[in-house]
Amino acid sequence: MIIRKVVPADAEQLVALMKHVEESNHMLFEPGERKTTSEQLQKRLLTMDEKSTVFVAEEKNELTGYVFVIGEDVKRKQHSVYIAIGVQQYVRGRGTGTELLRAMEKWAIERALHRIELTVIAHNKTAVALYEKMGFNIEGVKRDSLYINSEFVNEYYMSKLI
Repeated sequence: MIIRKVVPADAEQLVALMKHVEESNHMLFEPGERKTTSEQLQKRLLTMDEKSTVFVAEEKNELTGYVFVIGEDVKRKQHSVYIAIGVQQYVRGRGTGTELLRAMEKWAIERALHRIELTVIAHNKTAVALYEKMGFNIEGVKRDSLYINSEFVNEYYMSKLI
């Protein structure tokens, strides 16, 4: 497995991977809801500033995971980033998420950032366990924040201070 920064040429594979991950029903977008095209993502990647980045996991020339790291423009929040991570179903449990989070944290430390935050669906026990293993703590609950399969579900606010 190779962990590296995304390049614009990855846009087509990355869009397909994001759509695949959303089929798990553990993401904000419902399966099939994302309308992002590879051209739109490529443009976004080309214009990304130094406050944000994307890391991808690659195996045998195929993207198997990603972590979007989204920085803040607001001066009072420039010490923190928000992350969104996804891993191809068939490689889950093999360390891909761990390695993506390690790369992201190294990047954050190099920039003297102080806070990494995310939200996760509360019933996604595997993801919650990964985040806790990597030093994230639950800060609060967004009650009934999402509506999935005809049910309201909670999300956790999680963060890690570095």
